Amino acid sequence: MVYAELVILFLFGLFLSFIFCFTCVQGIILFNYLKKSKQTTPDKFTFDELPIVTIQLPIYNEKYVVKRLLQHIGKLNYPVHKLEIQVLDDSSDITKDILAREVQRMKVEGFDIQHIRRDVREGFKAGALSNGLKSAKGEFIAIFDADFTPTVDFLERLLPYFRDFGVGVVQSRWGHLNTDYSLLTKLQAFGLDAHFSIEQEGRSAGGHFINFNGTAGIWRKITIEESGGWHADTLTEDLDLSYRAQLKGWRFVYDKEIITPAELPVMMDSLKSQQFRWSKGAAECARKHFVNLMTSKNISAKTKIVGFFHLTNSWVFFFITMLALFSLPVLHIQSYSLGAENFYRFGYVFVVSFIILVFFYWTSERQNSKLSFTSVINFVLKFPLFISFSMGLSLHNCVAVIEGLLGKKTPFIRTPKLAGKNKLATSSVKTDYITSKISLSTWLDLFFLVYCTIGFVYAYSHENYGFIPFYVLLIIGFGALTIYTFMDYYKINTLS
Repeated sequence: MVYAELVILFLFGLFLSFIFCFTCVQGIILFNYLKKSKQTTPDKFTFDELPIVTIQLPIYNEKYVVKRLLQHIGKLNYPVHKLEIQVLDDSSDITKDILAREVQRMKVEGFDIQHIRRDVREGFKAGALSNGLKSAKGEFIAIFDADFTPTVDFLERLLPYFRDFGVGVVQSRWGHLNTDYSLLTKLQAFGLDAHFSIEQEGRSAGGHFINFNGTAGIWRKITIEESGGWHADTLTEDLDLSYRAQLKGWRFVYDKEIITPAELPVMMDSLKSQQFRWSKGAAECARKHFVNLMTSKNISAKTKIVGFFHLTNSWVFFFITMLALFSLPVLHIQSYSLGAENFYRFGYVFVVSFIILVFFYWTSERQNSKLSFTSVINFVLKFPLFISFSMGLSLHNCVAVIEGLLGKKTPFIRTPKLAGKNKLATSSVKTDYITSKISLSTWLDLFFLVYCTIGFVYAYSHENYGFIPFYVLLIIGFGALTIYTFMDYYKINTLS
């Protein structure tokens, strides 16, 4: 083999190795989860012990959901005189007027609530939270995004964990208001449930770093202050502050029994903008915290490894994209190079990775539904679709990872929510928050769909059947994303 061929094979093996290591760490997290001891819930505060709590509601142009949010906040079972509500409103549309009316209504009802507006949306969500913190009265800070609907007992169930003065954050589990809206929302719920059912609790059970998920949790105010406050230099200010706080020695508590429902994106562009922000923000945090994590003397080697793959989880999308790009050259080399036969056995690590993921997501599914013939069939159908869908997002998220690692700055694009609980939601709202254009990302997805189809035909014609499952997953993934995007484009332009 010539030098160029060796380089291609080496890089292909490197990409596979990272994905294999990542899934092995997921296996460690699953093992931690399975052997975890039952979490004990501390005694609730007596009425006299209840601390002052500040609820922060960062909002930007969310006219369809803000009224619902404030209605749920107003129903929280907590003494009004120990509750402060900050509506951190950076909106530039009618949302600000809706909020003004709702805030005034709640003031009449006796709530200590402020409508805090900024002339300039500096620092985006992190800037809004930081601005509100300056005047916050509470010892504890609860945060809810606009589409979340906390249960009435949210505060009284989470606050007791702070009896332990080493606890800096308590995070609840996300629920979903519109799981059954479409296949798109069902697959999102499938993935998020695994994160909240297995990952968060598995990391916590192993004594590893977890993260505040940006909403539906409570911070000890002094934890935020001692950890340097909210920073706006990454798109995931929640993950950033989580790592700074835990590197300072603060402990995080996750309680999966306390579920806070929220809305899943129903449009492909909305989902892709959310995925882009999460992927790029994670890459920015990896760039920011890698050295501090690895050089910390107070953290075990195992926690450093798990933390590394936590910070670099979005890199999986980069490596899947590279595997797809390199697959055709690798197939071509195999077609004429007998010396490469031993290398191709290395591809079996992809099979091992797939098996680990099957166990990981099956365990999550078992926690969220009763074991039955129907649940098994649902999993058999849903799991490969979810993997395909995730792989289909790889190119879009790969761009986000590269931008994050290179330090390219882009604005915080929030994910618009349409109060979409039923099939009529998309057709009953205007498209104020949704683009009516086909993005470059979609055309690139279409290119990859064609590229992977060529790879499938090449692999089949050369009887290289080991590559075929990989191509099938990619074709389904890129195909589904492309179809969903064009369907949304048609709906939006038909309505407008």
